[in-house]
Parts: sequence; C-alpha cells; structure tokens
Amino acid sequence: MDFTGKIIAVLAPKGGVSKVGNEWKSQEYVIENHDQYPKKMCFEVFGAEKIDQFAIQLGEELTVSFDIDARQWQDRWFNSIRAWKVERVAAGAPQQVGSPLPPPPPSAMPDFISGDTKDDLPF
Repeated sequence: MDFTGKIIAVLAPKGGVSKVGNEWKSQEYVIENHDQYPKKMCFEVFGAEKIDQFAIQLGEELTVSFDIDARQWQDRWFNSIRAWKVERVAAGAPQQVGSPLPPPPPSAMPDFISGDTKDDLPF
C-alpha cells in the first residue's frame, strides 16, 4: 500500500537488544495527506541502515510504501505500519487535492434525425 503526504512529526528513535543479543533500532514518523479531509498515519522504519537510507526529514513530501501487520501481547492486539520504500515527491509534480476535474465536454453534437418515427417520451 502507498500513502503520499507531508511529514508533520519525527518521533524519538527507539532501540534495544533482542532476546538473542542483536541490537535493533526503529524510528516513527507521522505523515499527513492533502485530501479535502486530511488523514494522518504514523509509520515505522525498522533498522539503522533503513533509517539512514531513507533519511526522512520534517516537512518533506513523500510517498511511503508500507505493510500492515498485527501482533498479540498479553491478550491485546497491536497494529504496526512498517515502511519498506520511501520516495520523494517531485517539487513540480501536480498533487490531486479534492475531487478530480470533470471530463471535457463533447467535441461535436450528436446528429438527430428530425421526424423520428418512434417518440417514447411521455410528454
């Protein structure tokens, strides 16, 4: 899945050591889209190499590709939204805001034959 918008928050990085002794690091970000009623999404980038590779900054316009997963802990369920690809939105690229434009009017009027033999209009 993809989500395009502006980074509005960069949360504090998290880190630790796994049960088997491996160090881990993750960083969370909040992105807001540009719809008529803007939506926000908090997503995570896992791994120091991915955090450095993506180098996400506050205020950037991005398209984030992500996966959603859920896990259980002490009889409760928690969702995680983990980014696997981040692309910068080009500065000159048009952004769709609100509803799309209506289709253009027809270029030619249809041909009507005067004196049609069948008139099924009720008036």
